[in-house]
Amino acid sequence: MIILLIIVALVLALFLKPLGHYISIIKYVQQLPGPPCENFLHGNITHLYGPPEKMFKTVRKWGLEYYPIYQNWIAHVAVANVMNPYDFETILSNMKHTSKSMIYDMLHCWLGTGLLTSDGIKWQTRRKILTPAFHFNILQEFIKIFNEETETLVQQLKKHSNSSVDVTEYISAFTLNTIGETAMGTSFGTETSTGREYKKSIQEIGEILKYKLLRPWLLSKFVYVCDPNYWKEIKLVKILHNFTNNVIANRQSNFKPVEQKSDEFSYSRRKRMAMLDLLLTAKNEDNLIDDEGIREEVDTFMFEGHDTTAVAICFALMCIACHPDIQERIFEEIEETFSDDTKPDYKSLQELKYMERCIKEVLRLYPSVPFIARSLGEDIVTYSGHKLKAGSMVHLHIYDMHHNPQVYPDPEKFDPDRFLPENCLKRHNFAYVPFSAGPRNCIGQKFAILEMKAVLVGILKEFTLEPVDCRYT
Repeated sequence: MIILLIIVALVLALFLKPLGHYISIIKYVQQLPGPPCENFLHGNITHLYGPPEKMFKTVRKWGLEYYPIYQNWIAHVAVANVMNPYDFETILSNMKHTSKSMIYDMLHCWLGTGLLTSDGIKWQTRRKILTPAFHFNILQEFIKIFNEETETLVQQLKKHSNSSVDVTEYISAFTLNTIGETAMGTSFGTETSTGREYKKSIQEIGEILKYKLLRPWLLSKFVYVCDPNYWKEIKLVKILHNFTNNVIANRQSNFKPVEQKSDEFSYSRRKRMAMLDLLLTAKNEDNLIDDEGIREEVDTFMFEGHDTTAVAICFALMCIACHPDIQERIFEEIEETFSDDTKPDYKSLQELKYMERCIKEVLRLYPSVPFIARSLGEDIVTYSGHKLKAGSMVHLHIYDMHHNPQVYPDPEKFDPDRFLPENCLKRHNFAYVPFSAGPRNCIGQKFAILEMKAVLVGILKEFTLEPVDCRYT
């Protein structure tokens, strides 16, 4: 009898402790303003369900109505939402808050726990392995790939000269080809049947991930397994993993280590450097990662370096087309920097100061990732004076902060001069975070900016852009 009582007491203790912490989290989040929770089972989901535009507009409405902080419910999970630079700094600058929230669990089927989705020691180790992939010397080599893929893109666009064209399909192919070359050393330009299948699967799984993001109840596997997209995702992930595994095996069979000397990186001129080579070095020489880990990181780069950059380039082209005076100024800067047959390199791309300000303004208006989510590692007090407990789920709304008139006067206006050095000094350091910020910022942000610059140079040297519709600028 005593043993039974002890077992019951232990079971109750194991159950009641997390339950008590969960109730404590809810207690503090419930004190925040926000839309009413309809019921415990689905929270505010009915407010968000529908076409993507409905969710986007609803979240923007909540941000304006309840600024600077509000709560909403994703099923039975209480979420705190912040949109001011002070709370961004509190959370993003602190190593205690580097854990991603459960929203990122929807990526695990494809990406596992790579750099984007991992936490703790694993994340720190992976970050250390991958940081050299964005060293100056390697970025210089990647620019050669940007130039080659830009030339292919320009030739495709020339077929539509003097007519309107939806560039999204072409830009998406450009970024996928580019990240395939730089991450895996694989060219999709001369496609095989498996390469075509991989590209198609990348596009399709991207649509499924967007579908899931707009339906947060699908975070529950018990619910998602009843959705037809669950089985489609399983099939697509198998295709993607098989392709990546084959690329890794082929690269491994021809592996030559990447040499590191005083932060200078060298590599064989007989084959093009790829991020995959650094991962193979970490496996073969330092035993810091296994084959599954290598696949996780390659898949992560394919995910992060494709759609987000494609969206940013498309918005950049739209903004430039809708502002002829700005387009002319960018063109003049390109003319001053490059002769007719000069290809961009690292040094020349750094000289495009006005173009860089334009890119930053595009990413302010249209951040490719409109929000990020964290799980708090310790209690905090927000800018508005509210207390949030460790374990609380927090959404940091980049889009809303970038459109805050208190931070950016006349926020809907496209104005690259917001990013003149003297104007940047007037703003909070965390008021502009298109690549997140702090220790867990985007490792590939320099890569992305250089890629955007290179492709804009190639396009604007050949074409004058004219808008089809300027309603969104």
